[in-house]
Amino acid sequence: MDRTMTHPLRRYMPVFDWGRTYDRKAFSNDMIAAVIVTIMLIPQSLAYALLAGLPPEAGIYASIAPIVLYALFGTSRALAVGPVAVVSLLTASAIGQVAEQGTAGYAIAALTLAFLSGGFLVLMGVFRLGFLANFLSHPVIAGFITASGILIATSQLKHILGVSAHGHTLPEILLAIGAHLNEVNWITVIIGATATAFLFWVRKGLKPFLTRLGASATMADIATKAGPVVAVVGTTVAVWAFDLAGQGVKIVGEVPQSLPPLTLPGFSLDLLQALLVPAILISIIGFVESVSVAQTLAAKKRQCINPDQELIGLGAANLGAAFTGGYPVTGGFARSVVNFDAGAETPAAGAFTAIGLAIAAVSLTPLVFFLPNATLAATIIVAVLSLVDLSILKKTWAYSRADFTAVAATIVLTLTLGVEVGVAAGVITSVLLHLYKTSRPHVAEVGRVPGSEHFRNILRHEVETDPRVLCLRVDESLYFVNARFLEDLIQSRVIEGCSIAHVVLMFSAVNEVDYSALESLEAVNARLKDMDVGLHLSEVKGPVMDRLKRSHLIDDLNGQIFLSQNDAWTTLADHPRAAAE
Repeated sequence: MDRTMTHPLRRYMPVFDWGRTYDRKAFSNDMIAAVIVTIMLIPQSLAYALLAGLPPEAGIYASIAPIVLYALFGTSRALAVGPVAVVSLLTASAIGQVAEQGTAGYAIAALTLAFLSGGFLVLMGVFRLGFLANFLSHPVIAGFITASGILIATSQLKHILGVSAHGHTLPEILLAIGAHLNEVNWITVIIGATATAFLFWVRKGLKPFLTRLGASATMADIATKAGPVVAVVGTTVAVWAFDLAGQGVKIVGEVPQSLPPLTLPGFSLDLLQALLVPAILISIIGFVESVSVAQTLAAKKRQCINPDQELIGLGAANLGAAFTGGYPVTGGFARSVVNFDAGAETPAAGAFTAIGLAIAAVSLTPLVFFLPNATLAATIIVAVLSLVDLSILKKTWAYSRADFTAVAATIVLTLTLGVEVGVAAGVITSVLLHLYKTSRPHVAEVGRVPGSEHFRNILRHEVETDPRVLCLRVDESLYFVNARFLEDLIQSRVIEGCSIAHVVLMFSAVNEVDYSALESLEAVNARLKDMDVGLHLSEVKGPVMDRLKRSHLIDDLNGQIFLSQNDAWTTLADHPRAAAE
């Protein structure tokens, strides 16, 4: 195949890139990583399906075909794709509004949500719209994930207590649990509390404990990752041996012993309309989480990822989930870090993980019949509490009150009104904060540092100034949102300083001037001309100047354009009227 044919394939299917250099060493490392991740994923997949309100096998199914498809289309060599806590919660919230949990309609709604999410991600990738994820600021994402972690952990208390309770917000969940406290099953409480305590110890204390006993770092690490499996085996054996299911302990029950089935999402117009917005929100949240993890891990090996191709990879994974009995997926932080630390070198590790999960789906599912739901809940609680970071409130309060407001609003709205409202509020807050900040651009009056050609803010430095020359450094691109602010600022400053004969706008930080800002500059120019005040520009960047030359501003300018601010200062301060005449 010639190069003209291979280039598009390597671009849209990165497997043709890394696959050309795949060797025995990479295969060995990928296999080891796959074994470790598979051990971790079996209980985790079951648990996240429980969180999404779906049968446990849906978690396994959502971890097979999607992983293989991402391996073909994704660009990260360490990202592990599958069900994650936040997306599972969003899934439960979205489909719970259109179908009753436990019904066939609920499962079809989950498939449809994955289908819409996958289609949206692929379209974003094809049209290179990955930049849209930038509208979610990091503080808002941190706030949303923190609130989601609290919601998820709280929602699992019903399984730890063995009671029935429903709700999508923190008040609803707490009130529902409180109303059913008289139904608490104390055997379930013992199982859930023991599993939770054990898993916390495994996460924090098992590795140092084994190291002190003389175990190698590798063996201690593998044992730590296998901790949830030990909890699953131990509690399952206990329920079976003592017939605890007969004493009210809720168990997973029968799980189909088969490979993922071929399924079809629902295509009714009402269902598609009801799930479209949630699918978009899930896509954006999932992409932001996934690409953040992928970029972090890639940087550690001096690799790079392509965000637009990542959209296609994640989209393909979600489409795969829609047609194989799953639900929306994305790249998970915990399993990706485990995959990376275990030595995964290529996406083939994910494909091998899928094979391991397929084997588990065919041969191991009868073994989880007596697995208590409380153990799966404990697995979720321990996993998501690591996502909770309330220190983001303190950090943003100290650094930026605007960012603190965005984080606090996102957390409060997510906890009190639900995850969909929370993420929507986060997006809107991020955009509004951006518009607010850029609508009031930083404009500094500058003067020359004595004995140099440098100009600095007169409020921060001892500088030379001239009462006849007003030098303003504009520290933001000018567009429709902030153009009027600059116009009003110049007007008020010139009126205050009656001796001002020249206004110099220092454009060193201006990367763009849109048409609204151009009209505003033209209005400033005309107004200053009527006041017999010259308007000058300095340090205008090439692309900005090219655009300005296509307008009438340059021809009508009531002053000069200077290559440097020092040129403007030297000309206007030494001969204050020469340039305007």
